[in-house]
Amino acid sequence: MSVFKSFTTSDVILTPFKVNKSFSFQGASALTASDAGIDRFLGKNTTYTSGSDVTGQISTQSQALIYNSIKQLYYTNYLRGKDGSTVLTSSILPDGVEIGQGGVQPMYENYLSNTLLANRTFSTGSGDVIGVMSIPSNLFGEYIKPGTFRWKASVLDVTDDGEGGLFYSGVKVGDIIYEHGIAIISAFFPSNRITTLVTSNNVTCSFQSTTTIYESQYKCTLNPNEFTYTQNPSAISGSSNSGIVYDFLTGSYFQPYITTVGLYNNANQLVAVGKLSQPLQSSNVSDTTILVNLDL
Repeated sequence: MSVFKSFTTSDVILTPFKVNKSFSFQGASALTASDAGIDRFLGKNTTYTSGSDVTGQISTQSQALIYNSIKQLYYTNYLRGKDGSTVLTSSILPDGVEIGQGGVQPMYENYLSNTLLANRTFSTGSGDVIGVMSIPSNLFGEYIKPGTFRWKASVLDVTDDGEGGLFYSGVKVGDIIYEHGIAIISAFFPSNRITTLVTSNNVTCSFQSTTTIYESQYKCTLNPNEFTYTQNPSAISGSSNSGIVYDFLTGSYFQPYITTVGLYNNANQLVAVGKLSQPLQSSNVSDTTILVNLDL
């Protein structure tokens, strides 16, 4: 025999919280393996020519297109002295127009990591080279946890500062876009070091992913007059098919012990089972409440 009781809205609480998982890949083959898929690119400020200046450890891309894409997505507000300050909405001006005090109105979304004064620099000199690491979203989840990224090749060891900057030996050398899994080494870093970070086989990449999971808490409340009958087979006297329980179980003071809680859907199908660490005796004078936590 089964006994059911429906939940009310106040009986169910849904709580989101962030969880992190650490990843570490060492060696070029580990980064580019099918279960990792981490790609590295060189970007160059040059004229695009189909089929020339190709780059990429997994996919083949044009160095000119890599450079221009990174510039457009993440640095367009910072090419002519823009500081990423809040746009002045009193008069919308074309991009790059001075708005007083030597400032320039930013016009683009460059995916800043915080609301602090931005510190992004991007060299636009002819032939300038940048380095890019692209981490797939199935690894970093919603975003890379700030302060956990590390990109190492040979003696070069680049880490993030938790605020969107990449540093080598205490000097800012690039930026990381946590939400996109994109790490960018600036052209202000020596080009031979950028090439080492991008093309070296002796490379290490480590970081922590971030994902939101939801914990559902179900409050199972038993009133004093509910669930007073035991379903334990040992309570049946004589034959197991007789359905007759022992006399001492029929008294008004009998209080069964609870060992298991089952959660059912609207079709009365069992979808989850919770086992208590030890049997809990129900009360015939006050409510008995059991909390069931379910992480999804």
